[in-house]
Amino acid sequence: MAPRADFDVAAAHRYFAAACFNATWDLIEKEDRTPADDQRMISLALASMYHWSERPDCGATERSVGYWQVSRVHALVGLAGEARRYGEICREVSGDLAPFYRGYAHEALARAARLAGDTAAAAEHLAKARALASGITDDGERELLVADLATLG
Repeated sequence: MAPRADFDVAAAHRYFAAACFNATWDLIEKEDRTPADDQRMISLALASMYHWSERPDCGATERSVGYWQVSRVHALVGLAGEARRYGEICREVSGDLAPFYRGYAHEALARAARLAGDTAAAAEHLAKARALASGITDDGERELLVADLATLG
């Protein structure tokens, strides 16, 4: 079914990519999430990723951040396999990006491995993320990644 002639699909994708991403963050930061909030958080993260993927300005950076967020929400709700799956996609799309993005891909994989009880893989990804963090020249970006890595031990 084609959209109405007066409907701007590109504008809708721009709006929903950001709106869903930000609503996901609100739920990530919510301290007393309910099971319904958890499901909504997953749905919003996936919706954000979809709308980003439909935008012509969606490059590796946007995909890296989006897949990292999808991995994180799955980890937050205890779905280690899905967290790992999206962490792997994040790592794939982050391959040529700056250390900040590659570090976060390993952060996602460390978090997923830890959740799954794979301490060796968690330690390996944590070490890779820390090494990448040391190469981040922007103080704010480095501090952000280091702070997230500190939550993993």
